[in-house]
Amino acid sequence: MNEQEVLQVLGKVGAVIADSHIVYTSGLHGTAYVNKDAVYPHTAETSRLCRAIAERFADDNVQVVIAPAIGGVILSQWTAHHLSEMNGHEVFGVYAEKSEGGDAFVIKRGYDKLIAGKNVLVVEDVLTTGGSAKKVVEATRAIGGNVVGLGVLCNRGGITPQDVADVPKLTSLVNVKLDAWDEATCPLCEQNVPVNTDVGKGREFLARKQA
Repeated sequence: MNEQEVLQVLGKVGAVIADSHIVYTSGLHGTAYVNKDAVYPHTAETSRLCRAIAERFADDNVQVVIAPAIGGVILSQWTAHHLSEMNGHEVFGVYAEKSEGGDAFVIKRGYDKLIAGKNVLVVEDVLTTGGSAKKVVEATRAIGGNVVGLGVLCNRGGITPQDVADVPKLTSLVNVKLDAWDEATCPLCEQNVPVNTDVGKGREFLARKQA
C-alpha cells in the first residue's frame, strides 16, 4: 500500500478528522486528528494496514512483534499474523503495558521469556512525541530483545529514529505534519472555537478549565 491508499482507508472509516479543535494527549492543541480507534472495528481494513507494515519488515527476520497497550495490541496481533504467513514460521504477537501508577512500560505475563534473545519489531498506531514507542523499545532491550525496527500507522510528529531510542529502522505508512500549539498560544482558543470532546483529551481539558 502506498501513502495515498492508506489515507483512503483511513478516510473511508472516518479516522481522519480535520477542521476541528483538538486537544492532543501531549496537551498541545491543533486542527486535525488521526483517530486510530475508528479503524480497529473494521477488521479487514486493520488487517490490510498491518500487512503493509509487515511487508516493510519481511526481510528483517522478525521473531516477535510488541506494541504498547491498549490500542497497539491489535496492531501487534495482525502484524505478527502476516509476518508468520510471509516467513513460514510463527511470529509471536505480544504487548507491553503501563506500570501501576507510573508512565513506564513493563513487559509481563511471561512475554519477557518470549522476547529475550529474539529479533523484535515494535509497532505503534500514531507517533506524536514518540514517548510510548520509545519506552517500549527501551523495555524490550532491557530484557534482552534485539529491536530491529519500529513500524507505525502514522507519524504525525516528524519523529526520527533518534527520537525513539535510536531504532535501526523507522517506517510509517503515513507521514503528516499537523499544526500544534501550546494552550497559551492556541488561535482556536482565542477565537472561542468549541473543543472537540469526542476524540483526544478535549473532555479532560474542559473539565480542568471548569474546575
